[in-house]
Amino acid sequence: MCDITLDYTEKGSGYPLILLHGNGEDRSYFTYQISFFSLKRRVIAVDTRGHGGTPRGEKPFTLAQFADDLHAFFLSHRIEKADILGFSDGANIAILFALKYPSLINKLILNGANIYPSGLKNRSLFFIKVSYKFVSLFAGKNEKNTHKKELLSLMLFQPNLRPESLSEIKSPVLVIAGTRDVIKSSHTELIASSIPDSRLIFIKGNHFIARKNREKFNSAVDEFLSL
Repeated sequence: MCDITLDYTEKGSGYPLILLHGNGEDRSYFTYQISFFSLKRRVIAVDTRGHGGTPRGEKPFTLAQFADDLHAFFLSHRIEKADILGFSDGANIAILFALKYPSLINKLILNGANIYPSGLKNRSLFFIKVSYKFVSLFAGKNEKNTHKKELLSLMLFQPNLRPESLSEIKSPVLVIAGTRDVIKSSHTELIASSIPDSRLIFIKGNHFIARKNREKFNSAVDEFLSL
């Protein structure tokens, strides 16, 4: 049984599209996707455990637990199957969810995913390591620093998947990233080549193309979902 209830926004009607935000964010990251896709889809944007309006709870603060939280959400909202669009850690959660609960997935959109920490560019990973060490000095002294340490630990130590495991994903997948993403282009290409039924698209911009280049991003996702 889940110890928390995921906070969420729901808009529109039709086939469900679940939106999963990234590390340290909340569902408001997808403002432009909610307004765009809700014109013809039932769009549900959730706040993951310890993010936005969703409480931290007592269970482990891990991507695997977030995937289980999403499963509980599917059950409580009687969602039999859905498309999932995940960004950054949200994309990593989507991968774990697809591997553990494949029957609940129709199509996947993985934006800025990584299957192990070294998939991030060296400069970004170095910054995360330094920030983690600094925050660790003050973790335990107050709730804010403890939470920051947990958030950084997700990026520094998770996920840890083998490329070969992605061959178990049988749903159609769109792998999408920015041309100047914090994820190595070679890593994004590795993810796409490891999934049997996948498409790969790079869109001009950085890690946050869903916001900063939203028209091209939405168009690419919409075309994929319409296939």
